[in-house]
Amino acid sequence: MTETRIPRTRVVVAALLALAVAGGLTGCEGVGATAPADRPAASGSSPLANPDGTRPGLAPLTSREDRAAARRLIGEVAVKGRGPRTGYDRDRFGYAWLDSADGVPLARNGCDTRNDLLARDGEELAYRSGSDCVVVSMTLDDPYTGTVVDWEKSKAAAVQIDHVVPLSYSWQMGAARWTEEKRRRLANDPLNLLPVDGRTNSSKGDSGPASWLPPNKRIRCSYSVRIAQVAIEYRMPVTPADKKAMLTQCG
Repeated sequence: MTETRIPRTRVVVAALLALAVAGGLTGCEGVGATAPADRPAASGSSPLANPDGTRPGLAPLTSREDRAAARRLIGEVAVKGRGPRTGYDRDRFGYAWLDSADGVPLARNGCDTRNDLLARDGEELAYRSGSDCVVVSMTLDDPYTGTVVDWEKSKAAAVQIDHVVPLSYSWQMGAARWTEEKRRRLANDPLNLLPVDGRTNSSKGDSGPASWLPPNKRIRCSYSVRIAQVAIEYRMPVTPADKKAMLTQCG
């Protein structure tokens, strides 16, 4: 099989982050993960400077100003109790990784959502011969573990695409009453999607942040911000316990 390798430049977000802080905020497939001593994992993009989810990764929020901005954003999220899971089915959110979920970035570009996300976050990309869409190998700086994953499609489950707000969770928090179109948007919105270490993602299930957080403690505040961004975008509440956990991570 012939492969075309396209190196990917890491995204520099410091200037964008500074602008975001100054201007204020507006309202599941690889080989094992390693972090060689001579290659630290890239930090990715700050969620504060990436409100539509089109930039790769998830950078830590470490400054006092950033974390204060994060708490303000999380504070805008509504709360309610978690409803029943009755009636939930993945198919209620459309078939997996469809390219026709209108109203979200990258839709109808001729490439399915999963490959769009691999291309967004991966580096040293190799595509299937004759395709500019199907990724067959890459390296991934995994935000959830802080490690580097060398991934190949022949061992697909080592990298999974995580729904940051799980679809089952959203169903219990109101998506059961949404239109099918809105559910399709949530399932394919880059804002709610991260390629991550597969084993770590499998441990998450449909947990909210009160019961599951990424092992990499440095990005837990950013992870909480991303949940808040999705919740605000889709006018979806979280449980009181989850909101408390999110605020705690940015405290």
